[in-house]
Amino acid sequence: MTARIAILADTSLQRHILQRALTDGGYQVVFNQDPTQLEATELRACEADLWLVDLAQGEELPVLDELLEGDTPVLFGEGKAPERNSEHYPRWERALFTKLKRLVGDPTTSVGPSLQGLLNAGEAGEQPLSLPASLVAADAEPAREVWLLAASLGGPLAVKAFLDALPTGLPVAFLYAQHIDAGFEATLPQAVGRHTAWRVRQAQPGQPLCNGEVQVVPVGRELGFAPDGRLQLLERPWPEPYSPSIDQMMLNLAGQFGARCGVIAFSGMGSDGSAAAAYVRRQGGRIWTQSAESCVCSSMPDSLREGGYSELSGSPRELAAALIGHLVDTVRD
Repeated sequence: MTARIAILADTSLQRHILQRALTDGGYQVVFNQDPTQLEATELRACEADLWLVDLAQGEELPVLDELLEGDTPVLFGEGKAPERNSEHYPRWERALFTKLKRLVGDPTTSVGPSLQGLLNAGEAGEQPLSLPASLVAADAEPAREVWLLAASLGGPLAVKAFLDALPTGLPVAFLYAQHIDAGFEATLPQAVGRHTAWRVRQAQPGQPLCNGEVQVVPVGRELGFAPDGRLQLLERPWPEPYSPSIDQMMLNLAGQFGARCGVIAFSGMGSDGSAAAAYVRRQGGRIWTQSAESCVCSSMPDSLREGGYSELSGSPRELAAALIGHLVDTVRD
């Protein structure tokens, strides 16, 4: 069940930003008001799993004393929120979500159970797109380009549709970073790779990234690269609150492959990926996003579009066609 959050903030702008951040992050906002206008009866009637209090004025209000004496947890916020498109916003959001995750749980826990629907699905839908003769590349050879498929809520369905649309024989390898509970990590490759000819498997440390494969980024430990581009499992967890951290994976990818990398942000909550997007672009990497109307939750790709980082948006099948076109152009060049 999605955690229910009640907001008390004494400026309308802060209430608006908190409302959007929490909703985009997968939480249910059940109350949002100025604490100076809150009646004790409203407080007692509100059914929330947590009260998020953010006061710019620092006033001492009797209603807050009653709130603190109650049984519902109270979290005092991270202070004035930066502009949503500011470079400081992702850090503010991460700090807030880290605390919320510890107090009321992680909304991405719903992703794992959704995999059963993919496992139970019948035959594949549309046929894969055609493969231009100029692009035919041998599997198991080191990939010319490496693309990160990044996703959260609704991600497995979207990534599966993208891979189902892609023909094999392309000179590209994929890393797939999916916000998911560790208990479902082993099921993810089977669910997403069921109808595709691409090899979808857990990340293989010590191995190069080769044509025709999709390696799933681990949840428990950060994935990086050796100097020669081989995958390297690092002796540290991902930075909080996301596992795996799409921001950190983007930094690691662009630092290693530069203009030979790209990122496609699929359906997902929050804004994971926005903090690293400018670096990816500076290194020459591309950033594409799933279109809002084709997403289960468009918050993650929306944040990249709003920041001006996304070069192209489309449905999963449209993104697959665009990638084929891009690879044709690189061969031609």
